[in-house]
Parts: sequence; C-alpha cells; structure tokens
Amino acid sequence: MSFKKSELFNAAYSVFALISCVIVGRLLAYYIPTLPGSLYGLIVFTFTLHFRLFDADRIKATVIWSIKHMGVCFVPAGVGIINHLDLIKQHGIAIVAITFVTTFVLLTAVGLHYQRYETHKKSLLKP
Repeated sequence: MSFKKSELFNAAYSVFALISCVIVGRLLAYYIPTLPGSLYGLIVFTFTLHFRLFDADRIKATVIWSIKHMGVCFVPAGVGIINHLDLIKQHGIAIVAITFVTTFVLLTAVGLHYQRYETHKKSLLKP
C-alpha cells in the first residue's frame, strides 16, 4: 500500500510543479506579452528542473505516462482536419510546402547554431 501512496504523492507533486510553472508563465505573459504563457511556463519549468527546485526523479514517471497517452490530445486536431477537409483539398499543396520549408529552415538554423556553440566550446577548452 505504501507504494501506491508514493506513486500518488509523485503524481500530485508533478501536477503541482507543472501547474505552478504554468501559472508563473501566464503571469509573465501578462506582464511581458512577447511569448505565449504556455511557452513561458515551459521555460520556467526547465529552469526549475535545471536549478533543482523540483525533483526530476519524482516528476519522471508522470511525464513518461503523459507522453505515452499524449495521442488523446490530438483527437480534436483530427476532427478539425475532417471538418475543414475542403480547405485542405484546396490549399493542401501550399500547406505541405510551407510545412517542409519552415521545418527545413528551423532545422538548419538549429544545426548552424549548435555547430557554432560546439566550436566556441572547443575553443574555450583548448589550453
């Protein structure tokens, strides 16, 4: 029975950590409306894990469970696609082209930034 209590406590701890970071993110978005509140919340959550304000080991099981069941979140998007199928038929090629181009640009930018980061890091490590 103590295993179930521990599992329940870890789930409650995870929910508290996520909700508190989302609330802080929403507050930041209200005062600094540059990014969406959910993105600020994700950044705050990353910092809290990095600086060990929340215990990552307690949160890990809940995050794994959430990722495993994330497909349920995409059902409304699938329904939206079916509801707007005529628009997708009309603009489908443009949607696919924009998706591929923006993905390519993003991956290229991230790759170039990472190469610059690694080069800079190696130059700092040389005696």
